[in-house]
Amino acid sequence: MGFKCGIVGLPNVGKSTLFNALTNSSNAQAGNFPFCTIEPNVGVVPVLDERLDKLFEISKSKKKIYTTITFLDIAGLVKGASKGEGLGNKFLSHIREVDAIIHLLRCFDSDDIQNVNKDVNPLRDLDIIETEMKLADLESIGKRIDKKNLKKITNEELSILKTAEDYINNDKDLNELRETFNLELINKSGLLSLKPKLYVCNVDEKSISLGNKYSENVQKTKKIENTILVSAEIENQINQLEQNEKGNFMKLMNIEKTGLNYLIEKGYKLLELETFFTSGPEETRAWTIKKNSTAPIAAGKIHSDFEKGFIRAETISYNDFVRNNGWVNCKTSGKIRLEGKDYIVKDGDILNFRFNT
Repeated sequence: MGFKCGIVGLPNVGKSTLFNALTNSSNAQAGNFPFCTIEPNVGVVPVLDERLDKLFEISKSKKKIYTTITFLDIAGLVKGASKGEGLGNKFLSHIREVDAIIHLLRCFDSDDIQNVNKDVNPLRDLDIIETEMKLADLESIGKRIDKKNLKKITNEELSILKTAEDYINNDKDLNELRETFNLELINKSGLLSLKPKLYVCNVDEKSISLGNKYSENVQKTKKIENTILVSAEIENQINQLEQNEKGNFMKLMNIEKTGLNYLIEKGYKLLELETFFTSGPEETRAWTIKKNSTAPIAAGKIHSDFEKGFIRAETISYNDFVRNNGWVNCKTSGKIRLEGKDYIVKDGDILNFRFNT
């Protein structure tokens, strides 16, 4: 599995429409009224990778298995969600499960689609969502650092919680905590405000290439590398076309990549993920790991026994594997390396693990 993203936003910003487009489904009810999505819809999407296709071809495998990304279309929230307004409590419990948050922001004008506010203002909408997350975090922190619960957390976890509380109360940038504390503990803290975020501007058809005044304001406020322009409606239209028609339509609309491809690309960068492969006659498969993972950690992605009993990893770079047309010729030409427990797996490595049972 790759990673899990929660699509969040105020009601009627296009969450279910985007979810349906990304997952190529109609699972999410898309309606022109608040709280159309009650429970989160879940869609698992393969992360297409030309390298995997090539390895599958070389190894003449019986099966080809892509790594995946999971999307959750999470119910819209309103001001006061942290106190249970709208579908607030459900929203906040569902969002704690994800690795990253996709903030979907309405960046288009329309008389046909209801808006919970009178005008279009994506930065105000974003502020509402982030404020509710911070308020929910303050409540969570208060419970966890209560005297009767202190025995359940370590000193470093307590330090993270108290620092986060101070930052929220004094309106400081919470992202600074990611530079100060252990990232693994940060991610395990369960604090919504500390989850990695992507900002997706849902624009109209004529703004898909260059954006508009609304998306420009978002890009000025948030890092442009964490901001994506998408038209949920156009993405839906693309998915309804036959495969051979999609390319021509995208050229006509001046779209280089689909919204899904942009999200995967930026999501991997944001979460610092990479891919390694296993390839043989039975199957060729892609696996997602954190950057700078050691060989035993990569082995553990396949099975915990592989990590526990790890001896070494037979390793070939992707380019060597392709140039030598597979395992046999790589062995003949001396391109197979035996790597130990300290080896840092590189993106694109093809690995075969040796382990004790």
